[in-house]
Amino acid sequence: VQLQASGGGLVQAGDSLRLSCAASGRTFSSYALGWFRQAPEKEREFVATISRTGGYTYYTASVKGRFTISRDNAKNTVYLQMNSLKPEDTAVYYCAADRSQILTSHPNYWGQGTLVTVSS
Repeated sequence: VQLQASGGGLVQAGDSLRLSCAASGRTFSSYALGWFRQAPEKEREFVATISRTGGYTYYTASVKGRFTISRDNAKNTVYLQMNSLKPEDTAVYYCAADRSQILTSHPNYWGQGTLVTVSS
């Protein structure tokens, strides 16, 4: 599967932004999906994941309650709705996929990143 992320940009603290990640192929529903991010001079970290059917989601503690991951299998797209953004959310965001029920800690498939910058 090939992944194409979009939707990043420059926003102010407290604003919202929605990232999208479109996937190629006809087996999108066979993949667990997720988002990771990498801030400047920091290691890449997990943000959120969603199961193949969308029935299971999981978030890292720092975004829980502010971010929502969802998927539209008919559109081969996964979304990350980000609300109440903070400057510490500034990072390059990557979508990822695994052909499994749940995303692993080292996904096999990655999209290119999309930059989110949150100004204070």
